[in-house]
Amino acid sequence: MPILLGLGVLVGVLVFVVNARPARFRITRARTIAASPATLHALIDSFRAWSAWSPWEKLDPAMQRTYSGPEAGVGAHYAWEGKKSGAGNMTITESLPGERVVLDLHFLKPFPAQNKTTFTLEAEGASTRVTWTMEGTNTFMGKLFGLVANMDKLVGKDFEAGLAAMETAATKAA
Repeated sequence: MPILLGLGVLVGVLVFVVNARPARFRITRARTIAASPATLHALIDSFRAWSAWSPWEKLDPAMQRTYSGPEAGVGAHYAWEGKKSGAGNMTITESLPGERVVLDLHFLKPFPAQNKTTFTLEAEGASTRVTWTMEGTNTFMGKLFGLVANMDKLVGKDFEAGLAAMETAATKAA
């Protein structure tokens, strides 16, 4: 009986600690790229162009991809499913040429989540400052995972790799 009581207290403390973690998260990275806002906007605004720079496209070569809606811009939709990549979908909800692209991002597997992702483009002379931000609500599982892993560092390194690959793709496009 004392073991069960101790285990119950331990679980209660864990639930309390997890629930006390922040309800919202925000991950953001930026990079200045020697390309025009229009060139970079084209790479972000069409999900078919993401294969040239997205850090997750090479993660699961057998991943199934489905594109629907317009080729680019508001309403463009992309869904994926794979053993390594899980499942989810994205829809462009806002697209201002050379300025911003906003996505509604849904993860279905391994854990459901809905996040807002924004790419902001700011001209800086002959270059463009690209800021990639993802924000959303921390679910209980997200808060629990955050106890053992720093999500900003984990996802942030993928954003940094994606921005570096975007720079390479923009150079090829120019």
